[in-house]
Amino acid sequence: MSKVTMLNMAGQEVGTIELKDAIFGIEPNQNAVHAVVKNILANRRQGTQSAKTRAEVRGGGRKPFRQKGTGRHRQGSSTDPSQVGGGVVFAPKPRSYRYTLPKKLRRLAMLSALSSKVQEKEMIVIDEIKFDEPKTKEMVKMLAAVNAEKKALIVTAEKDYNIVKSAANIPGVRTALVTTMNVYDIINHTNFIVTKEAVEKIEEVYS
Repeated sequence: MSKVTMLNMAGQEVGTIELKDAIFGIEPNQNAVHAVVKNILANRRQGTQSAKTRAEVRGGGRKPFRQKGTGRHRQGSSTDPSQVGGGVVFAPKPRSYRYTLPKKLRRLAMLSALSSKVQEKEMIVIDEIKFDEPKTKEMVKMLAAVNAEKKALIVTAEKDYNIVKSAANIPGVRTALVTTMNVYDIINHTNFIVTKEAVEKIEEVYS
C-alpha cells in the first residue's frame, strides 16, 4: 500500500493515509480513460440540431424559370439543394448521441484516473472539510493553504450544503460525491481534493 500525506484545512500535515494499490496504484490504461471520456462527452450532447430537407422548405410549387433561353441551368424546383433557400442534403435532425460502455471498461478507466492522480502527486487528502456556513472566502483560503489554486475537484463522502455553496462561485472549482464523480471531471481538474472519509468510501465502492 502506498502512503499519502494527510492535511487539514489549514494546510498542516496531520498524518498519513494508506491507499489500496488495487485502486490507487494500478498502471493507468490511457485507452480506457480516452474511451470513457469520449463516452461522457457524447452523452452530454443535446443533439438538438435541425435543418430542413427539400421536402420541408417552403416553395417549389412551380418551375422557377423557363427551361431554355435564360442562360441558366435547367431547374424544376426552388426547393432543390443547389438553389438559394433550398433544402439541405442529408439535413441533420434531432437525435441522441448516447451509447453505453462495458462496466469493466468504465471501472478500469476510473481506477486509472485515480491512480494517475496519485502518481502525478495531484491528489490531496484532507482529514475533514467543514464550514459553519457557506463562505466563498473560507473555501478560497483553504484551497490556497493546500496549494490548490488551480482547477480543483473536491470530493466528499456525503453531500454538504456549505461546501457546495462555498465552492459554487469559484472559477475552475467543482464539487462531487464519491457516487457522482466521473473520469472526465477527475482528469479535467489539476487538483483532486478528497476527504479521508471519501477515500474510505472510494475503497469500499471499488474494492
